[in-house]
Amino acid sequence: MIYALVDVGSNTMRMNIYKCEEHSIKLLFGTKNPAGLAGYVENGSMSQKGIKKAISVLMEFKSIVDNFDIDELYVFATASLRNIDNSEDAVDQIQNKTGLNIDVISGEDEAILDFIGATKVVDVTDGLIVDIGGGSTELVTFENKKIINAISIPIGSLNLYKKCVSQLLPDKKEKKLIRDTIKSELEDIGEIINKPYKIICGVGGTVRATKKLNNSIYDLPDENIEIDIKNIKKILKILSKNSRDSLDAILQVVPDRIHTIIPGMMILNEVSKVFKSDQIVVSSYGVREGYLYDKILKEKALYGKP
Repeated sequence: MIYALVDVGSNTMRMNIYKCEEHSIKLLFGTKNPAGLAGYVENGSMSQKGIKKAISVLMEFKSIVDNFDIDELYVFATASLRNIDNSEDAVDQIQNKTGLNIDVISGEDEAILDFIGATKVVDVTDGLIVDIGGGSTELVTFENKKIINAISIPIGSLNLYKKCVSQLLPDKKEKKLIRDTIKSELEDIGEIINKPYKIICGVGGTVRATKKLNNSIYDLPDENIEIDIKNIKKILKILSKNSRDSLDAILQVVPDRIHTIIPGMMILNEVSKVFKSDQIVVSSYGVREGYLYDKILKEKALYGKP
């Protein structure tokens, strides 16, 4: 069976096409569009321009699907359409114009799907899943490959950039505002911080971009998937000088994240402090693969005692 899966994210809209056989999946094709939907949110609601942008990208994806022999096309949305005041109206407009059904998943469900996807390819028994998106961050604590807690907090790399940064890179005052905003959100999740989690299993575009920067700066092979937590602070220091060298360092490695990588890495840094983490292992699977396993292949997450 061949499935097309569209992830309507706050920063990037992605479409992957997978072949599924005997409970295993293989990526056949992938494409993305840096739609930046979180940037179209004004006073809590997505603007008509943002809705039209989502429609346009989905129609592009739909035209690509027409060239494949696809059994099913699934579309789901995360914080991009979940965390806006006009969610129902925006979804209705998009569905009516595209003819596609959109599954708006909750923050907790997104975190669970991250866990399902990541634990398929990363051999970590106990740890913390961290998925930093454009509009939200999902956290899952797990032990013996069973979920202990799964939550979502409404801060991401793009909405922090929009809220706190006036130019391309944040200045010293703006970095303090970003940090204070992150800390304020993390203070509200105290109930899940009951022990250290030394290993972070990183999911999503921000973490993958951080891996690329880490490998580039420290001259590591591209296939390296481990990041020493202490490197995060060092990389942030390199990128935060507001100089041409800082811009070049980002543009040469992750040009599509020039404005969001610093806010995203600051979330990662603060989360690692709270959970006293030492290392990040970057997963190639995340919410999209988790959605496929859960919704289509019917493989569910296991839960442990909180």
